[in-house]
Amino acid sequence: MSIAPARTPVRSSVDALTADLVASTGRTVPIPSPATGEPISDLPRSSADDVRGAVSRARLAQLAWARLGFAERRRVLLRAHDLLLDRREELLDLTQLESGKTRGQAFEEVFQAASVTRWNALMARRVLGGGRRRSGIPLVLSTRVRYRPKGVVGVITPWNYGVSLAAMDVVPALAAGCAVVQKADDQGALSVLALRRAFIDAGLPEAVWAVVAGDPGEAGEALTDEVDYICFTGSTATGRRIAEKAGRRLVGASLELGGKNALIVLDDVDVEQAAADAAHACFSSMGQLCVSIERIYVHRRVAEPFTAALVARLSDPRIGSGLDHDADYGSLATEAQLQRVRSHLEDAVAKGARVVVGGRARPDIGPWAFEPTILADVAPDMRAANEETFGAIASIAVVDDETEAVLLANESEYGLNASVLTGSTRHGLRLAHEIDAGSVNVNEGYRGSFGSVDAPMGGLKESGIGRRNGVEGLRRFVDPVTISINRRLIPLPHTGREYARLVGPLVLLARVLRAIRRA
Repeated sequence: MSIAPARTPVRSSVDALTADLVASTGRTVPIPSPATGEPISDLPRSSADDVRGAVSRARLAQLAWARLGFAERRRVLLRAHDLLLDRREELLDLTQLESGKTRGQAFEEVFQAASVTRWNALMARRVLGGGRRRSGIPLVLSTRVRYRPKGVVGVITPWNYGVSLAAMDVVPALAAGCAVVQKADDQGALSVLALRRAFIDAGLPEAVWAVVAGDPGEAGEALTDEVDYICFTGSTATGRRIAEKAGRRLVGASLELGGKNALIVLDDVDVEQAAADAAHACFSSMGQLCVSIERIYVHRRVAEPFTAALVARLSDPRIGSGLDHDADYGSLATEAQLQRVRSHLEDAVAKGARVVVGGRARPDIGPWAFEPTILADVAPDMRAANEETFGAIASIAVVDDETEAVLLANESEYGLNASVLTGSTRHGLRLAHEIDAGSVNVNEGYRGSFGSVDAPMGGLKESGIGRRNGVEGLRRFVDPVTISINRRLIPLPHTGREYARLVGPLVLLARVLRAIRRA
């Protein structure tokens, strides 16, 4: 079923947003909307000099931003949180116009951005406030730790989840006292700029968060050459290059990279509920999500009814990208995404795979619309078996038991997200401990872990390094500094004889601390 791509005006001026980009080249690139293929805007291009200038200004602004302290930064971030909610309709419009996703899936982004902002505003002092630590010689020495902001953070975000992924990297950096220069993907730049505008209007100095856009080989390379820490979300191949450059410069990096995420359907499921969960897990944002499911392993006992339920749910999908809540599935975002999906599908079918449901482009709905597609009989030599499709295709395979399912789920170079559908929470939790992934969801595809902003999110194996969200995500942006004070209650040794006199007392102290279980 098609849903007409009814358009309503965006509530803010696109020209005003693009004016916020750091760009001086005079060059622009047209940004098409997935709903119509027609340009939304002509986006200015940033040069390497623009990037270097933004980083230079950010360095100066960061000093004042860090000196404001936790309380003032919290005030700004909480005001930004409120503005995000107040301006949600504008953010939803822009997100849909750029990405082609449904209204509901766009709301996931805005809600996530608000949640991330609130958590970091309220938790930064508690996590980064520092404090006393136990010293080597109690009472004689006093030790404490402070957390120093790293400085200027570079953030490179993709087009698919521009608002939420930007918030998950930018906001904790701001909360920690850093400044940010963000390289936004062209296709997602407008929603990123609208997100930033809420923070500026809340009181964030403009130079503390700058946004550039342009060719990755120019703007992106310049950014990684200049900043003190780099956050990247995107392909594993690009992530490797960024990690190598960061390593040569001896700066830190957090990289969320590719995924070929697996879902296991156990034999105790309610098949109708499991089919609904699986369809959403695979085709939210039409599969253009790093944590979406691309491989389904279903227990043989329920394979037939589960597959029938899944086919029934996807046979007449409500596809559209209108600025309302009528559609269940959106569009692919670009012509390149459509071609990638087609190439994976054609390769699989040519080598013997079978289309269970879907498999067709829908130009009657939008230029890059495609039906949610399930493949069976996918063999290891097919691109859809091992490469990340990042689009409207998932595969299904039957397994004889849960051990086989876990082994197949783990038989991937990636380890970003996984899911277990089961009638028993305890059963699902046990399997979750056996799956090699940075996050595992029980009876949900991705939203449980993705939305838990108090918990770390990231990948194993080829899916990246580092974590965003939670304490771990916030502490990416600081360097711990240890400060120790000699209280001179007793003289510390300097000569050999002085050391000799203290050996016995210090050994006794060590034994006493061990006896009273004190670290």
